Amino acid sequence: MNVLAPVKSLMSSKLITVNPADKLTVVKEVFDENPIHHIPVVRFKEIVGIISKGDFLHFLRGFSRNEEDRFVNYARLRAYTAEDIMTKGLAKVGPNDRINVALDLFLTNRFHAIPVVDQGDLVGIITTFDIIKELAGEKVTADQILNSREEDE
Repeated sequence: MNVLAPVKSLMSSKLITVNPADKLTVVKEVFDENPIHHIPVVRFKEIVGIISKGDFLHFLRGFSRNEEDRFVNYARLRAYTAEDIMTKGLAKVGPNDRINVALDLFLTNRFHAIPVVDQGDLVGIITTFDIIKELAGEKVTADQILNSREEDE
């Protein structure tokens, strides 16, 4: 992977977003129906927060410890909004920022997703999964294997 390539070469641009006023029933539906782990919260095209699947599940577990409380959970999902549980104050990158800038943000802040913003509008998201997927897809040459063995000795 070329860490000097622009973020736009790895980012996801087909995003599923929610509005800050959306009830958490909508957030649950998005997570249940899509293989994603982060939902950007947007007001028009401006990102105002993000909800991770882990934070959402933590919110749910805080209210219910067993199956009998599922009706209580549903009532709470209808009572709270995306804005109530979203993470605010996000780090952001531009589509032309280099991948190493995103890597530094991931390492320093232990984020797993960073919104990609262009002139104030959300245009994508880059995640640690995007980077792992790119690295896993790289081909390794015989020379690289031999050189790594020599370095280990």
